[in-house]
Amino acid sequence: MDDPRTSPRRSPLASLLGALAVLLLCVTFFLGGIAVDRFLLGSGGASADEPGLNTALLDEARSVIQDNFVDREAATDEQLQTGALAGMVDILGDTGHSRFMTPQMVEEQANYIAGEFEGIGAYVEMRDGFVTIVSPIDNSPAQAAGIQPGDVVTAVDGQDVTGMTLQGVVDLILGPAGTEVTLTLFRPETTEELTLTLTRARIELQNVTWTMLPGTTVAQIRIAGFSERVGDDLAEAIAAAEAQGATGLILDLRNNPGGLLSEAINVAGRFLPKDSVVVLRQNADGDVTEEKSDVDEPTTLPLVVLINQGSASASEIVSGALQDHQRATLVGETTFGTGTVLNEFGLSDGSAILLATEQWLTPDGRVIWRQGIVPDETVEFTGTALLVPETANDLTAEQVAASGDAQVLRAVELLSTPQ
Repeated sequence: MDDPRTSPRRSPLASLLGALAVLLLCVTFFLGGIAVDRFLLGSGGASADEPGLNTALLDEARSVIQDNFVDREAATDEQLQTGALAGMVDILGDTGHSRFMTPQMVEEQANYIAGEFEGIGAYVEMRDGFVTIVSPIDNSPAQAAGIQPGDVVTAVDGQDVTGMTLQGVVDLILGPAGTEVTLTLFRPETTEELTLTLTRARIELQNVTWTMLPGTTVAQIRIAGFSERVGDDLAEAIAAAEAQGATGLILDLRNNPGGLLSEAINVAGRFLPKDSVVVLRQNADGDVTEEKSDVDEPTTLPLVVLINQGSASASEIVSGALQDHQRATLVGETTFGTGTVLNEFGLSDGSAILLATEQWLTPDGRVIWRQGIVPDETVEFTGTALLVPETANDLTAEQVAASGDAQVLRAVELLSTPQ
């Protein structure tokens, strides 16, 4: 399994106040999905002079914290142990990718892969000491409320959360479907403060949606995440678009955080000749293995792929493969750069460690990790909301042209120009 996250541009607020952060620790999570934070561990028996993990020192630190920290409820053994386990993975530097998961997070991760979870529906991370929105999820309360990538959470239900841990903020936002939560957000690009009340919901991901863009013969197919059956759902969308006379396809991978490697290979195979190399896997010894497509009859329609800083992991595998094989023109912004292969190692209490054991390379051997995929044409997003199939389907051709989504409009232009 592969999993995501990004590090979009440093916000003005973060630049101004970043010095106040004790640590810069970035971990991606779902609000209502995956939740990780960092703490410290304790309990053990080795002496300080013995090699290996100094459990006596850890236990000493635990005692200092529990005896002196002003908020005793925050310093339970369970909290500190969880933090220590998370910290051991965080210190490896595979920010936002390798991570420790509590038993609840393991279950929620499985729900995401299955395509459903509960919450407000947004990816967040700790960026320069502030809980920051990476991207809202399609068809979520967060998207409906107008929450945007880069928004900084400053208060939850009126409680100031600046300076709180990522886990602490997420715990305040989580709650049962049908209940309300009020978020105060700072939007760095406009320097405005917003207060939004959202109703938490049970979110069933629609990972593949499509529409024929009004006034064109171009089909926009959006993949929101690479969970189970996405490749098969994509095949059905392509077939339906071809049946309606599509002459070109837009594959929209913007704000797609990734998912299953098998689905990434399946998706790429819908556009590449059978047995094409989709991605290379390189281990710590430098050994490389190939993952190839196995689709018998891929589409040959002209293709443009839309990417941005929220495109990660499996999205980068697909876009990199299509770019290296010169099968598509990539339009948008450089992707996040989560190019490591995650393996899940279960622990005795039901928790797990997702650990990077290999890294992805594109078919031409380009490194994805921390580099990202650079588009063929850099086009910055200029609208107020992404133009996606669900919204485009209800618009006129004139409204699509006036949508302000320069990335979609450029893709249409490329696909409408005779080659």
